[in-house]
Amino acid sequence: MQPEPAPVRFDTKIAVLLRDDVLPWQRLNITAFLVSGLGTVVPEVIGEPYEDADGARYLPMFRQPVLVFQGDRDVLRLAHQRAISRDLPISVFTSELFGTANDRDNRSAVRAVPTEKLDLVGLAVYGPRNAVDRVLKGADMHP
Repeated sequence: MQPEPAPVRFDTKIAVLLRDDVLPWQRLNITAFLVSGLGTVVPEVIGEPYEDADGARYLPMFRQPVLVFQGDRDVLRLAHQRAISRDLPISVFTSELFGTANDRDNRSAVRAVPTEKLDLVGLAVYGPRNAVDRVLKGADMHP
């Protein structure tokens, strides 16, 4: 009998923090948008392509779980400040993005607002596990 392989533990963390007052459909949309750019900036988070038993090929995905948290406006504001001060890769989703319909307008909407005045409804952060844990202090796991 062969021993079971040891569980995989990652020294990094991918985390999404959502404001606790956004609607369920918005949470899903925000999460998808927030993590969409991570693999282009941090390619090591992407695993190998998938293939099923019949040889059909599928796109690669993140090599590790994406943990989703929630918090109020203050928790998001503090997490945003902490992530920026630690120079961690971060993406943001602001309330203004609910009124835009394309990437160009999304970028313009964020660019129009100073950092400290962003009306954050979500953010994603990646980095060493302990650094991301400190960024998310005060947030709760998403139910």
